[in-house]
Amino acid sequence: MKLLEGKTAIVTGASRGIGKAIALQLASQGCNIAFTDLFYDDNAKQTEEEIKALGVKAQGYGSDASNFAQTEEVVAAVVKEFGRIDVLVNNAGITMDTLLMRMTETQFDKVIEVNLKSVFNFTKACQRTMLKQRSGSIVNVSSVVGVSGNAGQANYSASKAGIIGFTKSIAKELGSRNIRCNAIAPGFIITEMTGAIPEDARKAWEASIPMRRGGTPDEVAKVVTFLGSDLSSYVSGQVINICGAMNT
Repeated sequence: MKLLEGKTAIVTGASRGIGKAIALQLASQGCNIAFTDLFYDDNAKQTEEEIKALGVKAQGYGSDASNFAQTEEVVAAVVKEFGRIDVLVNNAGITMDTLLMRMTETQFDKVIEVNLKSVFNFTKACQRTMLKQRSGSIVNVSSVVGVSGNAGQANYSASKAGIIGFTKSIAKELGSRNIRCNAIAPGFIITEMTGAIPEDARKAWEASIPMRRGGTPDEVAKVVTFLGSDLSSYVSGQVINICGAMNT
């Protein structure tokens, strides 16, 4: 039997990149997938078809994860369509990197709103269903820069550090109802976004990593699958670095 057979997961920001890899990895373990992205576009449709090809139920939704009302609506639609929510993966996020002296209020507010408030929105909306079930696993995607900080990313680092504090608090609030909450902190992961980094800068970054390479979205997704499954039934309130010993 597969690790997540018959369960349902919501994955936010899953049309591409790490979110898509997470959705596909969960689906490969028998999990039905509801996923969101800002728009239900061609990328979302392609992701939906790829998930369905793994033999599970899948539905993509266009939704702004930073918008509380839209989040309430999409979670209600998921519960109506799928009947339950066993795993929530809060992955939606953006970057607007620049030094603090150049950072605008809008750049700071928008990153906090999308990266951190979205976690509040979806966790609050899914909480009701998980409380009724008396079970659930919430996995929040933070970052190594949320643990250690990074010059030029004060807004992003603050949002990802906030996710860690939120995760630990929710683990304590909901633990008595058999609802677990953990965070992952990916390091340098090879995606479309990191592919835009100049080669010399990328090589310098990789040289600073003890494992001498960047990680893959699939390597992140496998840790999320562990946290979503019963293999991690006594793991809650933790931050797992996925960084090749970069943040050690």
